Amino acid sequence: MAARNGERGASADEGACAGEGASVGEGASVGKAADAGGGELERINPPHLAPPTGFSHAVRAARGTMVFLAGQTALDGSGRIVGDGIVEQFERALTNLLDVAAAAGAGPSDLAKLTVFAVDVADYRRHARDLGAVWKRLVGGAYPAMAVIGATRLWDETALVEIEGIAVVR
Repeated sequence: MAARNGERGASADEGACAGEGASVGEGASVGKAADAGGGELERINPPHLAPPTGFSHAVRAARGTMVFLAGQTALDGSGRIVGDGIVEQFERALTNLLDVAAAAGAGPSDLAKLTVFAVDVADYRRHARDLGAVWKRLVGGAYPAMAVIGATRLWDETALVEIEGIAVVR
């Protein structure tokens, strides 16, 4: 049974990105978060699916301008990958993505869809709590529709993670 607009209860926004526990209450499926541009993104989490942990099953934008965010790695200003591990590289890549989004007029709550490419998904999962803490500190509690995909290697050979996304702003 699909979620309907207006259903209330806990949402995935209560968890943390990539692994910190989140729960969805009975019948809970829809949460709204105001975006920086004054519109709303609606997080949809049907109660019959597994509770989302650090992501939303769907995000619906009623209106706005879509901003497509190119994949960002842990590059510094001189074009070098910085950070020895997945957590440090994730933080830099997410910071870079948020900087690009801000330059396009999008704030963290405007993120509707993210894809994370990781060269070692097992390592990503092992550090899920630390990655979730980085997410909470940089983005807050609004979670986009999100996927983590294993990649053999990324464009930058020393990159461990790359993040791309779509934001919706008004």
